[in-house]
Amino acid sequence: MTTLREELTESIDEAEWSWLAPHLARDVVIIVTGGLSLVDVGLAIAQDDSMAVGRWITEQLLTKPSLEQLENWPQTKRFQALIVQPYVLVQEISS
Repeated sequence: MTTLREELTESIDEAEWSWLAPHLARDVVIIVTGGLSLVDVGLAIAQDDSMAVGRWITEQLLTKPSLEQLENWPQTKRFQALIVQPYVLVQEISS
């Protein structure tokens, strides 16, 4: 029997910025800064850990894409992505 952490780890995939358009239209894309683990954030959201998620939002470690990012990121920019319904968590892949 796999744990939720293992399931989330196995669910991480790469996505191009342009592939996220339908999710951006629904306003469910959350950018996770490089200092956090996508799996840790996904786990906190799945387990409704509002204390951790609230702290990360306050510290601006979890953000919605800014207008500047939406306008300036190339459509081919790649991200690590993790879907934790209803959200799509993304993290920039270092170049």
